[in-house]
Amino acid sequence: MEFPDSPFRGRGGQAIILAGGFGTRLKETVPDLPKCMAPVNNRPFLFYLINYLRSQGIEKFIFSLGYKHKIIEEYLNLQFATLDYQCSVEKEPLGTGGAILAACYKATDENVLVVNGDTLFKVSVATASSFHFMKNSHCTLVLKPMENFDRYGVIELNDDNSIQSFKEKHFYEKGLINGGVYILNVPVFMDEEFPSKFSFEKDYLEKYFSARRIFGTVQDDYFIDIGIPEDFLRVQDELKQPLLNINSIDKNWTLFLDRDGVINYEKKDDYILNWQEFKFYDGVKEALKILSGRFGKIIIISNQRGVGKGLMTEEDLSAIHQKMKREIESGGGKIDAIYYCTSIEPKHPERKPNPGMVFQAKADFPGIDLSKAIIAGNKPSDMLLGKNAGIYSVYIATTHPETAFPHPDIDARFPSLYDFTKACLSADRL
Repeated sequence: MEFPDSPFRGRGGQAIILAGGFGTRLKETVPDLPKCMAPVNNRPFLFYLINYLRSQGIEKFIFSLGYKHKIIEEYLNLQFATLDYQCSVEKEPLGTGGAILAACYKATDENVLVVNGDTLFKVSVATASSFHFMKNSHCTLVLKPMENFDRYGVIELNDDNSIQSFKEKHFYEKGLINGGVYILNVPVFMDEEFPSKFSFEKDYLEKYFSARRIFGTVQDDYFIDIGIPEDFLRVQDELKQPLLNINSIDKNWTLFLDRDGVINYEKKDDYILNWQEFKFYDGVKEALKILSGRFGKIIIISNQRGVGKGLMTEEDLSAIHQKMKREIESGGGKIDAIYYCTSIEPKHPERKPNPGMVFQAKADFPGIDLSKAIIAGNKPSDMLLGKNAGIYSVYIATTHPETAFPHPDIDARFPSLYDFTKACLSADRL
């Protein structure tokens, strides 16, 4: 069933991330940091949470902050400068309910996703939102099936998926737990009478579940709560990206390519405005022939602000791409798709380093496995896009050879696309 009024059906959804916790149980393992900033493979846990939500179509964020909020604000400003976000900062602890209520005053969508900043539950947001709208729900809880546990209470559902009961924490052989992921109708929630400090779980969900339209939907997907040291240690392995192994590349892999500075010569501080200005790098057409035999898909993703600035039209850009593809195909190569962002707005979700073009390609080609994908680009923004999208980043040092390597955003570095291709050929012979 389709619900066209839901922003979660495509892209553009809004999320509140509750990131104000003290992390009391992690104090010995991760001192002096908010829980969401606990380092996982040298990146804050928050990095993985933000980028998973982006992969699910969330493009606008509200961070509910409290304890040591400046650490989080500084990190967001540095690592996510192009993210569309706001911060709601508690002057004193308001409880989970008070924090959500304060964040709701900044919400621009009628229905928002609410998640905990110390939990990653890899739900399908589109599936959960379909259920939410089908039920005309005031609040929808995404529930996780578990076995042999005592850290969580259990939620029981009626036949129509409304909440039947909340059961206290003790040992259960199996049951449905609250996964800490909600879709919340903001106006309905804000119309309730609440004290300034309250618990979302106790004072809203458990108090009103029988009198309001509160439902649960079950998804049995990856779940990790880093609130205790054992799970914090476990997540280090579970979210670790294996080292890039060129030997493993086969037709199950996808190659994303930047255009200017990788395929063709880049005009310094300017734009390629017509075909006459487009010039392939030496060896690129041969390289693309070889790479087309190695990768399952080759997709170009490119920022094209020249259109947004009015220096050229989309028809001009399309003409360049048609002739470029024709030249590549005549040389035995292929380009499966071309995505471009013409916006001059840094926070546009498809403008690199934002990963929107990769996620759009994944939506258009569901067979793409992002754990087996590479972005080859010549700018740091391409490399950060790779990390934001959860794919490998290969730096092509044609225009910015001074970029440091090793670098946390770069998995491999080559002087040119042709040199990357030669490395792939060498791997074939091993």
